[in-house]
Amino acid sequence: MIDFRSDTVTQPTQNMRRAMACAEVGDDVYGDDPSVNRLEAMAAERFGFDSALFTSSGTQANLLALMSHCDRGDEYICGQQAHNYKFEAGGAAVLGSIQPQPLTNQADGSILLSDIEAAIKPDDFHFAKTRLISLENTIGGKVLPQQYLADAQALAFNRRLKIHLDGARIANAAVAQNITISDITQYFDSVSICLSKGLCAPVGSLLLGDEKLIHKARRWRKMLGGGMRQAGVLAAAAQLALDEQVERLSVDHDNAHYLAEQLSQLDEFEVELSEVQTNMVFAKVSDKLVISDIAKQLKDKGILISPGAVLRLVTHADISHDDIQHFISTLKSLL
Repeated sequence: MIDFRSDTVTQPTQNMRRAMACAEVGDDVYGDDPSVNRLEAMAAERFGFDSALFTSSGTQANLLALMSHCDRGDEYICGQQAHNYKFEAGGAAVLGSIQPQPLTNQADGSILLSDIEAAIKPDDFHFAKTRLISLENTIGGKVLPQQYLADAQALAFNRRLKIHLDGARIANAAVAQNITISDITQYFDSVSICLSKGLCAPVGSLLLGDEKLIHKARRWRKMLGGGMRQAGVLAAAAQLALDEQVERLSVDHDNAHYLAEQLSQLDEFEVELSEVQTNMVFAKVSDKLVISDIAKQLKDKGILISPGAVLRLVTHADISHDDIQHFISTLKSLL
């Protein structure tokens, strides 16, 4: 299958499969898994933090960050389109009793700093305590500029707030700007990094922060059922995701641009080429086209998409330039 639904569908590489088969393991709940320990130590050093925690998913890493920064009745500020507000089942509110304060995301994915400033609650017992600003990079495939991150950090510091980054696709943001991941992480008190999307690991995300935060997050992880035993099998693949897959993302970005250009030539789709910054293409579908029927026909021909009024197509390691050409020619034949 040629699967454009998400970069979460990536298959582990052969190097990862070999590393997993040979991984040195122990009981991670006891802190005895050498592969997990190496991964956490490497990530903390590479990205400029005191400590790191290997988690089962990006949703769990974000939840642990929110619950470690905030207490019951506290509040975090985020975007209306933020993954940890909109797509993570309300975990912060349900499990952490933490109030989200969502604000409008601008066209470039940012939140106006003036909106954040205005949303910070005064120190008054009528209000939830504002504790945290949470940003996302990339968001909807768009890269938040470095200067914006620096300004957001300064705002958080001046208002005595912490600042968290949902960096599920932070590697895409770094590659798109020709900078390192640590150039982005430097602006945050905590960062989550997903390893099982475009970086091809089968399972896992990292949460990065200072020792106090990670100690607290480790306790929450255990309480939430996220304590893993011989997790080195997964950590071995996660290590290779960071070592071998980051620079390769530029190929996905090039493929996304090519895909967008090809789609824009079809009357049934409208694509804003300037908005294709990383590995995501968003195409507005003509009202005359029944995209659900097209999706069914494409599936019969070995191509998977997620139908909608705005079609999101995601490139990744398992989609080649030839796959995109095949998709476009098949789509043209169906149209």
